[in-house]
Amino acid sequence: MNKKKAKNPSNTIALNKKARHDYQLQDKLEAGIALQGWEIKSIRAGKVNLTDSYVDIHQGEAYLVGCKIQPLNQASSHVVCDPERKRKLLLNQRELNRLMGSRERQGYSIVATAMYWKKCWVKVEIYLGKGKHAHDKRDAIKDRDWARDKERMMKNKG
Repeated sequence: MNKKKAKNPSNTIALNKKARHDYQLQDKLEAGIALQGWEIKSIRAGKVNLTDSYVDIHQGEAYLVGCKIQPLNQASSHVVCDPERKRKLLLNQRELNRLMGSRERQGYSIVATAMYWKKCWVKVEIYLGKGKHAHDKRDAIKDRDWARDKERMMKNKG
């Protein structure tokens, strides 16, 4: 009898829900992330916060800034754990050039929206986005509320 390991239905580690509210997201990219051993252990325990995280490009390298990974109490005592350090993103040169060009010429922001498992690797989903103004946010909320009310009316009618 072959017993398969119970698979986790969702590979998502952390989400940045605030990004969809604050930005008009357009181009999606998937990036690997360079992590230390204690960070992987903390990620497996779910101690990650992606809120307010963004991508900074410095000297031709992309770094994830603002991502907080809390160290575990069981982590080795000889390792210096910095929960808010810059983490290098693993992108190829073509993707880096596209990000740099969009950010410098067209005024886009680069925002991290999700962190998830892909096989045994931790990946970060990043988007190019333009910041929303206050009136854009209100319009989005109004549209979402109307869609919800419309669904309720259709459900009650049928």
